[in-house]
Amino acid sequence: MSERKPYPSDLSDEQWSLIEPVITAWKDQHRSVSGHQGAYEMREIVNAMLHQGRTGCQ
Repeated sequence: MSERKPYPSDLSDEQWSLIEPVITAWKDQHRSVSGHQGAYEMREIVNAMLHQGRTGCQ
């Protein structure tokens, strides 16, 4: 994947350091039945949700 342009809604490193342990713990308790690890980093998924929340759906 190529590097994407950062958006104003993206998490800072400091914000991510607060959220990451919670998401990691949740993922450890909710493993995929198929063993699929996911194609995207969790930080990018959270960034996408924040961007959608900020810009809405045009």
